[in-house]
Amino acid sequence: MKKTMLILTALFAFTVNANEVKVGKSLQDSPENIAPAFHNTPKESGLAPLNYVNQPPMVPHATKNYQVTKNINQCLTCHSPEASRVTGATRISPTHFMDRDGNIVGGTSPRRYFCLQCHVSQSDVEPIIQNEFKPMAGFGK
Repeated sequence: MKKTMLILTALFAFTVNANEVKVGKSLQDSPENIAPAFHNTPKESGLAPLNYVNQPPMVPHATKNYQVTKNINQCLTCHSPEASRVTGATRISPTHFMDRDGNIVGGTSPRRYFCLQCHVSQSDVEPIIQNEFKPMAGFGK
């Protein structure tokens, strides 16, 4: 009985390995797309138009070297509700003060604290990879 189970197990393992699916090239073998040089976007660039509903607005200024960690968020020095009254910067959205269940929290929600996960600096550069994206009707340029 044990010998039969051992043979069946080995046969099963061999069959699984023999039918392994090969999926294209590995990531290490793929050519690397090089991003264009960093561009300091001028403050005068204004706000970029949105392309779809609930799109995070793009940042009209450079964010290189902005410190956003669990202890400090440099974006909030200008964009918090209190600071935006003084700086004239766009105030962060009220949705940034809600938890995932829609409850209002006392400060910026942890799920919305790391601004640069959604908001990126805008630059007038060609895309690295061409695509056929079209803005929704009524949005975009």
